[in-house]
Amino acid sequence: MTNEKKSAANTFTITDNSNGKSWDLPVIDGTVGPRVVDIRKFYSDTGCFTYDPGFTSTGSCSSKITYIDGDAGVLLHRGYPIEQLAENCDFLEVAFLLLFGNLPNADELKQFNHDITYHSMLHEQIQRFYSGFRRDAHPMAVSCGVVGALSAFYHDSLDFTDPYQRIVAETRLIAKMPTIVSWAYKYSIGQPFTYPRNDLSYAGNFLQMLFSVPCEPYRVSPVLTKAMNRILILHADHEQNASTSTVRLAGSSGANPFACIAAGIASLWGPSHGGANEAVLNMLMQIGSKDRVGEYVKRAKDKDDPFRLMGFGHRVYKNYDPRAKIMQQTCREVFDELGVHNEPLLQIAMELERIALEDDYFIEKKLYPNVDFYSGIIFRAMGIPTSMFTALFALARTTGWVAQWLEMIDDPEMKIGRPRQLYTGATQRDYVPLDKR
Repeated sequence: MTNEKKSAANTFTITDNSNGKSWDLPVIDGTVGPRVVDIRKFYSDTGCFTYDPGFTSTGSCSSKITYIDGDAGVLLHRGYPIEQLAENCDFLEVAFLLLFGNLPNADELKQFNHDITYHSMLHEQIQRFYSGFRRDAHPMAVSCGVVGALSAFYHDSLDFTDPYQRIVAETRLIAKMPTIVSWAYKYSIGQPFTYPRNDLSYAGNFLQMLFSVPCEPYRVSPVLTKAMNRILILHADHEQNASTSTVRLAGSSGANPFACIAAGIASLWGPSHGGANEAVLNMLMQIGSKDRVGEYVKRAKDKDDPFRLMGFGHRVYKNYDPRAKIMQQTCREVFDELGVHNEPLLQIAMELERIALEDDYFIEKKLYPNVDFYSGIIFRAMGIPTSMFTALFALARTTGWVAQWLEMIDDPEMKIGRPRQLYTGATQRDYVPLDKR
């Protein structure tokens, strides 16, 4: 790339007012979305670098996987609207799409289903690994540790430079995550581990591993399976968020795929990221009664009151989160199936939803219920404890992480991540002996 003059449409000119020098920076156009100013040679050309806390104005990579238009409320996976995928696809169809770029045909889907299904068991010695955790360990701590430990059990899929080993690692991660997450739950409540069943769908198999016990046969509800399938699809990938960027950053160093996904789980655990649906339930418990919803809504409008409504609005979406619309429908279906309309916390949630969709304050500020709001109350209705919410998020997001990791490995422009910093500490100073300080 050079600094030679290009047409004005393809360059972005900056001027240093201290010396009058100007530089033309190339402008890159994606297939959709904002134009991008290429600053890769900015430091070498100008002697300056950019300052962008949170990287909110910085593109760290190019990607063909997911596109988000937050202002319009659009989420596309490989060009397909999330609404169409959630309504029509099985989760493994969407997983195939994210990994390979196209929806599978019948033969491809059959083979992919087979590969995932027959890799879902864990090495038997991993059971002993679980017993090393305290019973009250958070499922995310357990999941993060077990996923990272997979590299100690599967030495034949650690070489990311070998395309075959990459495929094996990808298959193992997606296949084994339902088992890992469900076992984390079973361990926490003192129940025996449930092994995967090859006759069930990905979502149905996860539900039976989560809820079945040896004492009686478990009936996999078609309605709850459909709901879990949608939940997994809606959380499968979301562009360059904190956890996905963490996976890519870890992968840029050449770390093995299991370590990279474990790093993503650790990042997802944060309350500002994957922990948001836990925060929704905690907020509902704080409100405590449907009769007090109006009081707390009033507090949320008061800028001097520290109380905040969780599960409303989104950092990216300035319109209605397209995933939330689907989750709203799923919520009603789950409530009807389980007959839980009178559950107090769910009544509080429904009243909050009603106010948010009708109140001028929420409409003006575009504080619509987001996907975390609905997923939290669906999990609550299904009997999934709050501590498991983020672990379920990790299960769904593993497919997106793996797809992003694979794309990064194949990117010829991939470099080890090394962000710059704005240093504001002390300038150079001389050492002072201890007796003189």
